[in-house]
Amino acid sequence: MKRIIVMSALAMAVLVLVSCKEKKSNTIIITKKKTEQVVAPKTRKMGDYTQSRSVNWMGKKYTVVTNLVADPTLPLASDGFARYYDNRITLRVIRADGTEFLKREFTKSFFKEYVDNTYYKEGALLGIVYVKTSGNQLLFAASVGNPDKSSDEYVPLVLKVDNFGNVTVSKDTRLDTDSDTNEEEDEGV
Repeated sequence: MKRIIVMSALAMAVLVLVSCKEKKSNTIIITKKKTEQVVAPKTRKMGDYTQSRSVNWMGKKYTVVTNLVADPTLPLASDGFARYYDNRITLRVIRADGTEFLKREFTKSFFKEYVDNTYYKEGALLGIVYVKTSGNQLLFAASVGNPDKSSDEYVPLVLKVDNFGNVTVSKDTRLDTDSDTNEEEDEGV
């Protein structure tokens, strides 16, 4: 019996030692990291538009139509933050009988020699707008610059079409402070 008590005490001591043994804790947690897909910002358009104006030119009626469309085949423009599609502009001068006197497409590259390198690389063709007739010429305001509509950073240009269909471009050096009454006297745009 003494032996049983000693064996029981010994078994109890082993149980106590085993139960007091420190368990290794597993602090390594393995999970899969959620990968966030980076979505490239959407390329913006400056806005497609068409403008049609009836004009009297050299004693006859003409219709001047300018059509601006964002062209995804052209190099992208940037305002420093967002990317924009550059524009392609079609200029049409239509006679009263419906035949075309002139149809010409313009991109920013047509105006390369009139703008600095920064506007050429990052800017966009912003528009070509009919202004007035002057003698044998149709005068248009054109601009290349920052594609952001809220920006006023651009290079003002004058585009002239003569009665033979020749197109010339020059920088617009005149400020927009002239009144409309002086428009008849002013040969520039």
